[in-house]
Amino acid sequence: MNIQSAINKEVFIPCDERMLVAVEVRRRKRKRLSFLPTGAKGDYTTFICVSVTNTRPHQLLITKVKRFGGSSTFTRRSQWTVDQLRQVNGINPNKDSPEFNLVFDNAVDLWLASSSAEKCIFVQILYHACQIYWEGKAGSLGKVSHQRRVSQGDHHEVAAGPGDCSPGSTSRALQARQKSYIPARQTEFINCQSKLTGDACTMNLIIYRCKAFLNRMQNIMVAKQRRSQVQGKAVIKWVLKGALNDSYGEKLSMSEDNYLF
Repeated sequence: MNIQSAINKEVFIPCDERMLVAVEVRRRKRKRLSFLPTGAKGDYTTFICVSVTNTRPHQLLITKVKRFGGSSTFTRRSQWTVDQLRQVNGINPNKDSPEFNLVFDNAVDLWLASSSAEKCIFVQILYHACQIYWEGKAGSLGKVSHQRRVSQGDHHEVAAGPGDCSPGSTSRALQARQKSYIPARQTEFINCQSKLTGDACTMNLIIYRCKAFLNRMQNIMVAKQRRSQVQGKAVIKWVLKGALNDSYGEKLSMSEDNYLF
C-alpha cells in the first residue's frame, strides 16, 4: 500500500471523506532541504491533502497531515474548507517548480513540495476540484433562488384585498432579494502554468505521475547509497582503529623487551 492509500484509509475514510490527492511538503526556507528521511526522533513528515465529503452537500477540504519519526501512523493536524482558501500561488508560471503558497483567511503557508511533479499534480487536481465545487455551489444557489421566486409568485396569486402589493413593488422586492445573494469569493489561482488550469489535463496528469514515481525511486536509491557510504566509513574507521591498536601494542612489547634485556 502506497502512502496516499494509507493516508486515505487511516485519516479520511473513518471521517466519511474521500481523499483526492496528497503532496509531501516542507516549509520553504532559503536553503533547499533534502527529502531523504533522517530518522531523528523529533522529525516528522508533512502532507497537504485535498478531500471531499461523501455526505451532501459535498464539502471540499484541505487538510494538513503529519507522520512523526519512528511512527507508521498519520495524524490530522489542521483543516480548512475551500471557502477559506483564498489563493493558490504557483510561484512560477513558466516552468515546473516545487514551490507554492496557500493563502487562507487566517494563515499563509509557504511550501516546498518533494518534487515539481508532485506539486503540479496537487495544483492540477485542486484546481479542477475547485471548479467542480464552485459550479455545484452556484447551481444550488440558483435552485434556491428559483424556488423562492416560485413561492413568492404563488403567494401573490393567492393573496387578495387592499393590502396586496402591486406588481411593481413585488418585482423590486424580488430584485432586492436576488441582490442579497452575494456569490462567495472563489479560490484564485495565480502564477500557475496554463497546462495545470486548462481543460486537457489527463495526459499531463499521467506524465506528472510518472515523473513523481521516478523521483521517489531516485530518492530511495540515493538514500540507500548514503546509508551504504556511512556504513562503509564506519567499517573503515573500525579497521583502522584496530590496526593502530595492534601496531601500538607491538611497539610497546618491543620496547619492553629492549628494556628487559
